[in-house]
Amino acid sequence: MKRKTSALTPLFYVGPAVLFLLVYQVYPALQTIYLSFLDRRSESFVGLDNYKYVFTSQVMLRAFKNNLLWLVLFTAGTVGLGLLFAILVDRVKYERLAKSIIFMPMAISFVGAGVVWKFMYSYKPAGAEQIGLLNQIMVILGFEPKGWLLENPVNNLALIVVGLWIWTGYCMVILSAAYKGIPKELLEAGQVDGANDWQVFRHIIIPEMRPALTMVTTTMLVNVLKIFDIIYVMTNGNFGTEVIANRMFKEMFQYANTGRASAIAVVLFLMIIPIMFANIRQKLKGEG
Repeated sequence: MKRKTSALTPLFYVGPAVLFLLVYQVYPALQTIYLSFLDRRSESFVGLDNYKYVFTSQVMLRAFKNNLLWLVLFTAGTVGLGLLFAILVDRVKYERLAKSIIFMPMAISFVGAGVVWKFMYSYKPAGAEQIGLLNQIMVILGFEPKGWLLENPVNNLALIVVGLWIWTGYCMVILSAAYKGIPKELLEAGQVDGANDWQVFRHIIIPEMRPALTMVTTTMLVNVLKIFDIIYVMTNGNFGTEVIANRMFKEMFQYANTGRASAIAVVLFLMIIPIMFANIRQKLKGEG
């Protein structure tokens, strides 16, 4: 009797967690896959029609294109600026203050940040009083006001800037911790051997920080594939700024097309899985 109780002990501890995963993650994922093969009202089987829409419709192709633009510029910008700031703030006396200022946007909700920047980009026709800070500055400098969120591709770049403003501080904090973990002896040895700052950066700092850089990069890739808040608040995907997650939201809640929304969700999930797997593997490797 005692041996039987001992065998059930692990199940007692793990069981609730497994049940939670099955009910709130595995079941919804399987249900979404099932719904992706049905029509808009989930009544009739339509085969791969919803997936055909995902990969052939102009609106979805534009969403994929915009997500690719985000993928490249947002990831490179956040990781690059985060690394730059991590190294620069380590060399100043007011390091804590500088880090606090750069990290501060992370304390704001993404919806709140979108509202703030929507006012920053606000546009009125030439001759009217400008309420947007950027256009007011342009008018003062003698230029015409610009529809930052109305003109493509400027509007996509303007939205990416908001993402950079929010997430660069997060990347900086992680990379700063990794940079401080580099043995000072390595940096000093490189300088003694005659290496300049660029050579030290390329041959010592980057290799030593590679695990942290990989983790931060994969995290930003996952974030950018799921990007939704900024676009929804600032443009709602209008004027050529549609992204995958925003389109999924529209299909589900604006057009009430459960089949298409589910197909988009499945495709987005499949796109994220390899990146998540790489991120988890890197974390396990670091812990090992």
